[in-house]
Amino acid sequence: MKKSIDKSLEIKQVKPTAMRQLVLDILSKQDHAIGLPELEMQFAQADRTTLYRTLKTFVDKKVIHSIDDGTGTIKYAVCTDTCHCNPSELHVHFYCIKCEKTTCLTDIPIPDIQLPENYFAENINMVVKGLCNRCNKG
Repeated sequence: MKKSIDKSLEIKQVKPTAMRQLVLDILSKQDHAIGLPELEMQFAQADRTTLYRTLKTFVDKKVIHSIDDGTGTIKYAVCTDTCHCNPSELHVHFYCIKCEKTTCLTDIPIPDIQLPENYFAENINMVVKGLCNRCNKG
């Protein structure tokens, strides 16, 4: 696993420090996006500032992407090695109102949005809220 973590960091031109390796390993094992508080719980002792800086570096280098799902906590999920987070690569996210987990729906791209002249989009985020496939069984 360490080799694949190092390779992912190398592809995105991120120096593989011990903390970065640990954080990416944890994020890679998630089946949903997680926020800083959830990430902090994975470490017995970790400096919140170091974790935040690691996440910021990962977002800047397109190792992970951030998701504002409307809960007040930014969530993070791992990008593919070839992702550059261009508008054509963006996908829909789903927030389950029951289990409160946010997942990437990578097979559903965000529709192309035509903005009026002189408007420029810096960030596009589409979150669908409802019941996920696990919570909807019943």
